[in-house]
Amino acid sequence: MAENAPVSVWTRPERPRRDQPTLSRDQIVDAAIELLDAEGLAGLSMRRLGTRLNSGATSVYWHVANKDELLELALDRVMGEVTAPPPHGTNGANRTNGWRASATAYAHSYRAMIHRHPWTVTLFGSRPMIGPNATRVLDEALVAFGAAGFTGFDLEYAWSLVVDYVIGAAGSEASWQRNQAGVTATDWVEILGPHLARIGDDRPAVSAHIRDVWTNETGDILEGRFEFGLACLLDGLEARRPPAP
Repeated sequence: MAENAPVSVWTRPERPRRDQPTLSRDQIVDAAIELLDAEGLAGLSMRRLGTRLNSGATSVYWHVANKDELLELALDRVMGEVTAPPPHGTNGANRTNGWRASATAYAHSYRAMIHRHPWTVTLFGSRPMIGPNATRVLDEALVAFGAAGFTGFDLEYAWSLVVDYVIGAAGSEASWQRNQAGVTATDWVEILGPHLARIGDDRPAVSAHIRDVWTNETGDILEGRFEFGLACLLDGLEARRPPAP
């Protein structure tokens, strides 16, 4: 194996419990998630974490080798909030309805987790997610999309398509909520009024669209946007799934 081969907290054996300091791994991960939820990735450092725990960074390093390993643990912890309920049908029309309901619930659960923990967005894809919660979620997702008849690479493409959509949509939503706290889309239309008037001559469709949509944007419309995109994805997968035996 190459000297610079990637490592993971999940592949490194845990140290004997008899040598474990008073501070537990769960306590460290809990405190890290609190920092991440409050301040994002930039707000997490080993020193700040040690201060939050009223402990030196040495206690933290007993459990993890570096910040990357800590983020692996934190990401897997919040993945425990995601579920994909099992499909109720396994053949014919029941199978179709069952897999879609399961996939829809999975997408909404994933989206809700990202809204609670927006710092996760930039971590997805940075390294394999092989912790106990992530593998449990993947196992459930494979059952859900497998119920539609997908196998092999098609199964991989199907579930990852939905996950990629959720991460993109929820990440954008969470970014807006985080950076525009207390500001509504209607406020922006008012602020941008003179600019929209200037571009109206050259880009009348853009100006009209922003005014029409943004001035009516509510939580229901945001939910509708997500549901519309998800339904389109599932319709596409439905058209490509193998016929029931």
